[in-house]
Amino acid sequence: MPRRGGCGSFFQDQNGAAGSPVPVTPTDSGRAAERTTPAGPCLGYQSWHRLLFAHWKVPATAVQSRLPRGLFVDTHRGDAYLGLVPFFMQRVRPRGLPPLPWLSWFLELNVRTYVFDAEGRAGVWFFSLDCNQSLAVAAARHFFHLPYEHATMAATVAEDTCDFSSRRRGVAALSDRFVWNAPTRGGQPAGVGSLESFLVERYRLFTVRSDGALLTAGVRHAPYRLHVPVVRRWSTSVAELAGFTLRGPPASLLAANTVDVALHPIRPVFAATRP
Repeated sequence: MPRRGGCGSFFQDQNGAAGSPVPVTPTDSGRAAERTTPAGPCLGYQSWHRLLFAHWKVPATAVQSRLPRGLFVDTHRGDAYLGLVPFFMQRVRPRGLPPLPWLSWFLELNVRTYVFDAEGRAGVWFFSLDCNQSLAVAAARHFFHLPYEHATMAATVAEDTCDFSSRRRGVAALSDRFVWNAPTRGGQPAGVGSLESFLVERYRLFTVRSDGALLTAGVRHAPYRLHVPVVRRWSTSVAELAGFTLRGPPASLLAANTVDVALHPIRPVFAATRP
């Protein structure tokens, strides 16, 4: 079960006045339980393929200052993380409809961090989601209120090697490229309580509507089967666009193959506006 306290003064300073209720702090078992918690009817399906998870440690205060009221930075042993995640989206479709060849396959590059709400429900906060499918960008912005960005992207796969590049539309001076090797079979699930589980086993997202309402939605998939990739090249330009300067090599590098994902309705948490 989630527990109260532990870091209440930090949250009160960042997200509310002294005397505000102390948020419920998530536990490792509570984070893991999100995968099997009912999330309402399924809206659609998609597959996430050949994912690279590159994470850097960042100051928790820097993350918290960029979050909406009602969300709190989630940490592992006191450390906050920012993740860059390039991957292939496949077979994206609403429930009851087949995938379409010209629409349902595309690329994404996400900038994300880890948060929880006042009830202790842990999830992902996206600073940006770059994508090379214009209709997907429009749909995600409209229906899920997510900060999708148009980008020119390309990826090639040769056996175990993936070469992935991205340039956000309108930002000609900055581009990103990731080149990594990872097996296409096997892998191990992350252990409960491990850093790997903290970083990748997330089954809830949070976002904010234009009127300031804090929203959440569940995603469900089997646990990732993880590999430690050989990463020959990485970039951090997309993190700079989100206001973060990442120095040095990543603190964690993980890769995963395909997971089949069910998407669930997005719902209000409560009205949330920046103080």
